[in-house]
Amino acid sequence: MSKSAKFDRADVVDKATKLYWEKGFHGTSMRNLQDVVDMRPGSIYATFGNKENLFKEALQHYAQVSFSHLSACKKASLSPLEALRTFVKSILMDTGKSVPSGMCMLVKSVAELTVENAELLLETKRLLSLIESEFAVIFKEAIEQGEISVSKDPNHLAQYLQIQIMGLRTYASANDNAQTIEALIDDVFDSSMVRG
Repeated sequence: MSKSAKFDRADVVDKATKLYWEKGFHGTSMRNLQDVVDMRPGSIYATFGNKENLFKEALQHYAQVSFSHLSACKKASLSPLEALRTFVKSILMDTGKSVPSGMCMLVKSVAELTVENAELLLETKRLLSLIESEFAVIFKEAIEQGEISVSKDPNHLAQYLQIQIMGLRTYASANDNAQTIEALIDDVFDSSMVRG
């Protein structure tokens, strides 16, 4: 009879995600992980294989949480564009003080990882691309519903939004004025780039 695991894998991955998000991949030691997830190094290795595999699961978990949040914004909004605006405002303003880092974990990881971590870097870029693709789907819906001109390319709009989110999150980390951040978010969605 096999001995059942004495931990909740999802809980361990969630705790590891927050730690990696705060400290980065290289800044997180096995000792940090051991303390935060409350597992001995041997158990971590037996469960995840190595620090890299746990980081990969953490990246995927982070992206899944983002997808779930975006989906919730869509369900709660009257239009596709409103859903995107709500999503951006929530990740920049509502959770700004309650998350481990002001920066997106995926963007932070792209900036940190090198060719020595090629597999992790590739996975990080893949997940960013998936989020961008979901933005494109929502922009396409906005075009179909007449919120945005049919002359607009939803993929290009998704790239534009992704860039704006990256920049605004960095700016928000350095500037603590909520009114300014909210005004800048409104500028993104009211700009001719989006509305045309």
